[in-house]
Parts: sequence; structure tokens; C-alpha cells
Amino acid sequence: MLELGKIQSLIIVKELDFGVYLGETCSASVDDRVLLPKKQVPQGSRIGDTIEVFLYKDSKDRMIATTNKPKLCLGGVGKLRVSQVTKIGAFLDWGLEKDVLLPYKEQTAKVKEGDVVLAAIYVDKSSRLAATMRVYRYLKRGSDYGKDAIVHGTVYEIREDMGAFVAVDDQFSALIPRRELYGEIKVGDVVTARVFDVKEDGKLDLSVREKAYLQIEKDAQKLVEMMEGSDKALPFTDKAAPEEIWRRTGMSKNEFKRAVGNLLKNGKIVIEANQIRLRS
Repeated sequence: MLELGKIQSLIIVKELDFGVYLGETCSASVDDRVLLPKKQVPQGSRIGDTIEVFLYKDSKDRMIATTNKPKLCLGGVGKLRVSQVTKIGAFLDWGLEKDVLLPYKEQTAKVKEGDVVLAAIYVDKSSRLAATMRVYRYLKRGSDYGKDAIVHGTVYEIREDMGAFVAVDDQFSALIPRRELYGEIKVGDVVTARVFDVKEDGKLDLSVREKAYLQIEKDAQKLVEMMEGSDKALPFTDKAAPEEIWRRTGMSKNEFKRAVGNLLKNGKIVIEANQIRLRS
């Protein structure tokens, strides 16, 4: 069976001026053959020879073979560079003469020419190969990473209700839950994180925050820097709504309160009715 998007070893069954036809067997029917253009045919090849090719579709939507190897095959996940942005989407350079389309609906963030994006190759509703940044279902589970392991991964999607989805080593499924997000993280960022949970299905839960006793010090220092850059005070206290604290500091209310407690204990701040002020 000729399989779109995959590398296959096929047999030359017919020679023509413009190339050769390939099939799985020497007796492959016309409907079970695919053209390998003449410029792609290895020198000296003859009927009966086996050639390793990749199958995709040409500009006229016909299945065609190439001896060039793409950077990604069907179902594969990896990083590809944006070569062009058009009205129908972005085109990615995947190593073939014809770039692969990344439709707008398959983009998890706006891309521009020159960007490098994590993508997977799939077959769209028109039976053509296309790219998607929604790589969740193409990622593996069951890595060798355990609790407290330090990992590196690419952020490929962010959902406000859930957090940041990460491809660890660009191949394993992971999530930084919203409560564990810290600082500004965007799609395409490569993050270093700690595994704090391994789910039964092998997915990883990550944190970009340090363990509590280390994180409190970092959070406290962040608040000091914020006050130093804003008239020596924060115009709110730990009585503020969790949403406001998150918006202003990137911390949960509990994290904020722990950091404030650390500063208060060390005599660095004064808590007033509607603000927190650095001591002179």
C-alpha cells in the first residue's frame, strides 16, 4: 500500500522519458504506482531495482515520490522554520522542494517569517499533508524522568484555564499547571523545569518554580525590586483579590503572602492599610 507522508522502499516497474513509476511489487497495477520524476531517479537505476522514497503530493494534488528526505514524516514532531506567511497560513521548510502548509487554525500563536516552531505533520481533510502546532496527540508518554528531575522542553500551547503545555525534549507530553506558572512564558519558549508529578499515563506535571524554601526568597526579592521601581511601595496588600495579585506579580495569593511574611520577618517592609512599603 502506498502511504502518504511516509518513507517506503518501492520497486521500479516502468521507465518513461520523464521518470519512473514505482510500486510495491513488480506487477503493481496502474492505480498502485507512483511517479518518481526523472531528476530524482538515481543514475543507473533499472526496472526491478528498489528505491527508498518519501511520498507526498505535488502542486496539482497528485501523489508523487522523492528521494529527498523530509525533516519530518507523518506523525513526527520537530522544529521547522517558517519560510513564508500568506493569506491561507504559514509555510514551513521541511526539506523538500514544496514547503508544507501550517494553516492559521493549526497555529497556537501568531508566527512570522524566520520563526522556528514545534510542529507535527498530519493528513488534512483534503487528504494533503499539512503541519500543526497542536502537537499534543503526537507526543509520547512514559519517559524515564521521575519526580524532581530537571527537564528541558518547548512550550507549544498556553491555555488560561489549564496552564502551559510543554514538549519535554520536544517529544514527551507535559504540562505546567496554571498555579505553577511564574514569570512571562509564551509559545515557543524553551523552559527548564522540575518534574513534580508523573501521572499514571506517563504524562509529566512540571514546575518552573523552585522548591518552597528557595522560591520564597526569590519571590521576596522580586517584591523588593517591584517596590524599588514604584515609589518604594506596592499599592495593595495581601488582602487584595487573588486575581489582582496574580496580575500584578505573577504569584498566587499564598505565594505572595509567604513572600510578604519573609520580608516582614526580616524587617524590610511595613504593611499599611492599602499598601506595602519598604522601610527607609
